[in-house]
Amino acid sequence: MTMRRVSIFGSTGSIGQSTIDLIRRDAQSYDVVALTGGANVDLLAHDARALCAEVAVTCYEDRLPALRDALAGTGIEAAAGEAALVEAAARPADWIMSAIVGAAGLAPGMTALAQGTTLALANKESLVTAGPLLMETAKAHGTKVLPVDSEHSAVFQALVGEDIQSVERIIITASGGPFRDWSHAQLEQATLSQALKHPSWDMGQRITIDSASMFNKALEIIETKEFFGVVPAQIEVLVHPGSTVHALVGFCDGALMAHLGVPDMRHAIGYALHHPDRRMLPVARLDLAALGTLHFEAPDERRFPALRLAREVMETGGLAGAVFNAAKEAALDLFIAEKIAFTDMAILVERVLAEMSSGVGLGKGSITLDTVRESDSEARARVFEASGTN
Repeated sequence: MTMRRVSIFGSTGSIGQSTIDLIRRDAQSYDVVALTGGANVDLLAHDARALCAEVAVTCYEDRLPALRDALAGTGIEAAAGEAALVEAAARPADWIMSAIVGAAGLAPGMTALAQGTTLALANKESLVTAGPLLMETAKAHGTKVLPVDSEHSAVFQALVGEDIQSVERIIITASGGPFRDWSHAQLEQATLSQALKHPSWDMGQRITIDSASMFNKALEIIETKEFFGVVPAQIEVLVHPGSTVHALVGFCDGALMAHLGVPDMRHAIGYALHHPDRRMLPVARLDLAALGTLHFEAPDERRFPALRLAREVMETGGLAGAVFNAAKEAALDLFIAEKIAFTDMAILVERVLAEMSSGVGLGKGSITLDTVRESDSEARARVFEASGTN
C-alpha cells in the first residue's frame, strides 16, 4: 500500500491536534513530512517523534534551541522562522493541513499549492486576505483546496453533485458565543476570561475570542464568497446556539440542504483527509430525539458590528480583506493583553478600514504576497497608533 505524504502546519493548535489524532489512528497509511507550531516546542517535538516526521518547525526563532534540544538524537530536523515554514511547505507532500492561525498561514499555503499539494484549508485568513490569488494559484497548478472550517466543509458537502448556478443562498451558522444575550453595556465590560468560555466548541484562545466578538463569523462570510464564488447578497448568517447545524444551502427550487453533526472538528478534518471518500470517524453520533429542537435567531449587527464590517469589506474588495484581518488581529492582541475593552476591537478595526480606504482606495489595490504584507503591516501599525498603546 502506498503511504500518503502529509504535513500539518499549526500542529500544536486545536485543529492540528485533531488532525494528528486521526492520523495516529491509521498511522500505517501516512508518512509525515513536516509538523509546524508556535511556542509549545515540547508538544511539537513530542508529536514529531511520535509520527517520525522529517522536520519540525517553530515559527518563533528564539524557540529553536529548545526545539533542537527536544529532538536531539532523533534524526528529525529542527528549524524556525517564516523562511523555514515556507521551505517546509515546499517539501513534496500529497496533502497539507493549513491550520496556522492568522495571516502567517498565507505564504506556506501558496507554496504548497504551487508545488501541487492538496491544501486542506483551516486558515481562513488566507482567503480573507488574498482569496483571488490563492484560488487562482490552485487553478493554475491543478491543485485542490479543501475547506476545513466546519461551516465551509458543510457547504462543500451539501454541494456534491449540485450545480453552483442553482444555489440561491448559503447560510452559515454561528453559536453566538458566550455573549449572545449580552447588552452593549455588558459587552463593554466583558473580560478576557469571560470571552474564553465558549458554550459549544473547544478551540484555541484566539479563535474563541473571535467567536465571542463574531469576528470569526465575519471572516467566514468573506471566506464563503471567495471559496464558492457567490455574491455577498447570497450569504446569510443565522445564530444557532446548539452548533448542531453547521450550514445550509438553499437552491433555486426553494429546497434547503443542511449539514448536521455534533460540534467536533474531526468531522471536517476527516472529510478533507479522506476526500473524495467517506470513512469511519471516531466522533459521537447525533441523537436527534434527545436533541428535541433546533433553535435559530437572527444576528444583531448593532451589538456585533464585525458582521456589518465584513460586508463592507466584500463591497470594497481589493486589499480591504488584508487590512480587515490585520486590524482584527492587532486589536485582538491588545484585548488579550487587557489594554483595550472588548468593544474597542470593532471600533479600532472600523477606524483603520476607513483611514486606509481614503485616498487611492483599497479596492483598487492589486493582490500579491507583497501588497498583502504591506497592507497587513500598515494596518497593524495604525491599530496600535489609534489605540494609544505601545
